[in-house]
Amino acid sequence: MASLNKVMLIGNLGKDPEIRMAGSAKVANFSIAVTEKFKNREGMQQERTEWVNIVVWNRLAEIAEQYLKKGSPIYIEGKMQTRSWDDQSGQK
Repeated sequence: MASLNKVMLIGNLGKDPEIRMAGSAKVANFSIAVTEKFKNREGMQQERTEWVNIVVWNRLAEIAEQYLKKGSPIYIEGKMQTRSWDDQSGQK
């Protein structure tokens, strides 16, 4: 069976993109706030915000650096990749 790894997000930038070089490639890191609005069981309007970390490379990093600013509305489409790391004490 085939599989699919595709994500589409609409949200707002939490802060200006952080730009760095990884070898000869430019990398931009930023986070976006994605807010879901819904009614709870009592019919009251609720909001839930998820913060999503985004990494873009090369030309997309250059575009992010040029155009994206804190609070900007943004549409992101790509693949999801999760990462984890252990600190010096062995904690994830």
